Amino acid sequence: MIHKKHFQSILFCTAFLNLILFASAPLKGGNIKAHEISETRAEKNDTVQKVIYAMLSMQRRAWEQGVASQALLELGEKELVILLAKDAVVNQKKDGRLGLNEGDRPVADPASNGEPVLQAAKFTGDSSLKLAADRMLEFLLYKAPRTTDGIIYHNYIENMIWVDAFYMLPPFLSISGHPQEAVKQIEGYRKILLDPGKKLYYHIWDQDRQKYERKLFWGVGNGWAAAGMTRVIRSLPDSMTDEKKIIAGYIKEVLDGCLKYQREDGLFHDILDDPSTFVETNTAQMLAYTIFRGVKGGWLDNSYLKYGLKMRKAAYSKVDSFGLVQGVCGAPDFNKSGTATEGQAFFLLMEAAYRDMQNQ
Repeated sequence: MIHKKHFQSILFCTAFLNLILFASAPLKGGNIKAHEISETRAEKNDTVQKVIYAMLSMQRRAWEQGVASQALLELGEKELVILLAKDAVVNQKKDGRLGLNEGDRPVADPASNGEPVLQAAKFTGDSSLKLAADRMLEFLLYKAPRTTDGIIYHNYIENMIWVDAFYMLPPFLSISGHPQEAVKQIEGYRKILLDPGKKLYYHIWDQDRQKYERKLFWGVGNGWAAAGMTRVIRSLPDSMTDEKKIIAGYIKEVLDGCLKYQREDGLFHDILDDPSTFVETNTAQMLAYTIFRGVKGGWLDNSYLKYGLKMRKAAYSKVDSFGLVQGVCGAPDFNKSGTATEGQAFFLLMEAAYRDMQNQ
């Protein structure tokens, strides 16, 4: 048995060694300079762990379980991905929708769990997880309600298209072997929701009434679109180079539209073009994720990096001592400043993308 004093000494030495390793590691990534990072690498690593713990402590609905799992997947936290995937399967509906523990209306949101469940199946070799992912895919391909053009509605009954769906649906369709269907959904959402003048997306379209249910440029909604298309680019096969270029153009388009409204502190207002709405944190995290992935992937110019770094610095300033990312569009109603699982998850997604870019 290790004596308490010896155990404390081991912890101290381990922490000291980690600090040396983090502090001495070279910075990569083109224009990124050491003086642009306010905290040490060790401090940032500690912040990431706190954000993970806070996220795992939160109650989660279908899309929140999905985006939390995706964040852990991109960070390489395989065991946590497996655990969250298993619980998404516990809450799988008979029709295949994953992680659905609140009501029966969501159509698009459950699909955000598809990739983590599919990857968990690969990690473990568990055929029941693979079957669960296949059932989610079958729902999307054959059971989900659609417009006459084949674009999947966000929920049952209401027949509406939400900008959130850019993130929830196409990435799983692409990674599960249906990249053309993923591109089709992106094209459909863009056609319905994009304002061609401002190059931004409205939140909700009502197909039955042929009018916008929420004709607002919601910051997080545009973040969902940018990040969702980013995930699709990463999963499209090499043979689809033309589609990758087209989608990269769509992402640059929405980034440019959003950046017109970036504040001096690096953040955005909840409604991008309405400064009377609250200052919101998650849009910046979502766009920073997009920028870092784009620069790393070579489909976004390095000139965007300065904006992403400013967003990342702002996001770090919003993490409290408990690891809660403050000032995001807050749960449960997302109509005021607060905290949310997706706010935690996108901090982690942003950081995973940043780390990968640094290691290119």
